[in-house]
Amino acid sequence: MKPVIFTLASARSGTLFLRDLFRKNVRDCVCRHEPFFDWGNPTMFGPAIYDAYAGRRDRLRARLIKKQDYIERLPGRVYLESSHAFLKSAYLAALDVFPDLRLVHLIRDPLKVAKSEAYRHQWRLRLRAPFHFYRGDDGARHFYWSLTGNEDIFGHFARGRLSLFQWYLVQWIELENRAMEFLERHQLHDRCFTMHSPSDLNHPETVRCLFEFLGLALKQSRIVAGRPRNKSLGPSLVVNRADEEQCVAMLEQLPARYLSIFQREPYAQFAWSQLFREQEEAAKPSAR
Repeated sequence: MKPVIFTLASARSGTLFLRDLFRKNVRDCVCRHEPFFDWGNPTMFGPAIYDAYAGRRDRLRARLIKKQDYIERLPGRVYLESSHAFLKSAYLAALDVFPDLRLVHLIRDPLKVAKSEAYRHQWRLRLRAPFHFYRGDDGARHFYWSLTGNEDIFGHFARGRLSLFQWYLVQWIELENRAMEFLERHQLHDRCFTMHSPSDLNHPETVRCLFEFLGLALKQSRIVAGRPRNKSLGPSLVVNRADEEQCVAMLEQLPARYLSIFQREPYAQFAWSQLFREQEEAAKPSAR
């Protein structure tokens, strides 16, 4: 079975840039970003996310078996799927189908992630484009690329009281907790390379270390830089004081258990994590 690499990431965290780096540098590698209309390669967005929320592991496994069949038919010797769907659905059954999977964990400043995701969500709503929503078993319409909002973490907030920006911050926290739990439960740290986005993606030696860690053959001796893509442009994407205040207001309502991961690596080294660490300390029962 050929090596298969997935990403532990939220949307707007450099997954497309990562695919570009693999395409330009890794020999015999077939890359897919977010399979949607890729015939034979099942998407893990939309209903698959609802299946993960509902605990329907058998349905997820069936999709991943089809994905495995698709991958094995591809000509390349290595397969990368740089999708943010892994932590939203596939992680529940991925090891059943891909026991030797490898992982790249992309971490970006969560306020920038949430700002960009909220902008993209609103932009899609304005376009009124089809296929952006699906109907869940709960009868509600759910955004195709996001969590359902029914997950336990959202239960700490009154329905409809979160701004879209806050909602995506909550989702980011949930996904990072899933990433840590997945790695620790299955002892996969030695198969996961962590990168901060965008700085590490723009650093040739860090990119080289990534490929060496994964045991991948390169097309040439030097690392060819990726190109920034899929940008969301506009002054509205700059994180401001009001955004920081919204973040604090949201964090104050979360139990400490969701924030404890930020007290340690790979998060504690980043300046943005200080706010999350302070709120974790404040949320502890002993601090009240």
